[in-house]
Amino acid sequence: MITSGANAKVKQAVQWRDKARERRDAGIFLTEGFKLFQEAPGETVREVYLTPEALEKVKGDSGLYRKLQDVGYETVTQEVFRKMSDTGTPQGILCVVTRPSYSWEQLSGGGDPLFVVLESIQDPGNLGTIFRTAEGAGVSGVILGGETVDLFSPKAVRATMGSVFRVPFWEAEDLPRTLGALKEQGVRVYAAHLSGKEYDKSFDFRTGTAFLIGNEGNGLRRETAAQADGLLRIPMEGKVESLNAAVAASILMYEAHRQRHG
Repeated sequence: MITSGANAKVKQAVQWRDKARERRDAGIFLTEGFKLFQEAPGETVREVYLTPEALEKVKGDSGLYRKLQDVGYETVTQEVFRKMSDTGTPQGILCVVTRPSYSWEQLSGGGDPLFVVLESIQDPGNLGTIFRTAEGAGVSGVILGGETVDLFSPKAVRATMGSVFRVPFWEAEDLPRTLGALKEQGVRVYAAHLSGKEYDKSFDFRTGTAFLIGNEGNGLRRETAAQADGLLRIPMEGKVESLNAAVAASILMYEAHRQRHG
């Protein structure tokens, strides 16, 4: 059992928790909680740390305990786990997981894909929610561009509720170039924008489609919106001017799902 917060493995886990560059360089990320341990593919789990109390809980679930034995684990004291944890009420289990990666061909292959393209999304909860909804709506992939918050920050990972393991993504270093590549493949790009038309039957999302979603406070950059094939606006009543970025993205993803499967 690890009993000291000065332990090298504990200190490394804390660095990975707090520093995006450290996570990226190591090709890993951290997950906390029983659900994310259950969701993580066994071959991607590199290390598991848990308290004796959490170990007893896992032993009560034969499937989870078998997985824990397969991947291996180390126990830590409650005090040490609190040092490693990113949550206020930790469940007592933390995993170091290999970061997934996808090629452009994996993301864009196939007919009539559906993408969500994010520019400068700053709230990790919004990003995680978008991934979770993207899985539910059958989105082909999420494109991360324009200084969007790190998908593998602990808060974003938690908000995905496991979808981070299953939804393909692409980190666009040059977002205009990526949008150009989509359009060359016949994907129509629509920007969620206050100047757009309310989406209705005039918008057809049944063929290759990408929705552009901008920063929570400032929306899309003018030059990014200018690359869109069309601007669309979600209809709203009352005095509300705009919606939360994750809510707006979710509405559009499910409108595309309705058109394709309704």
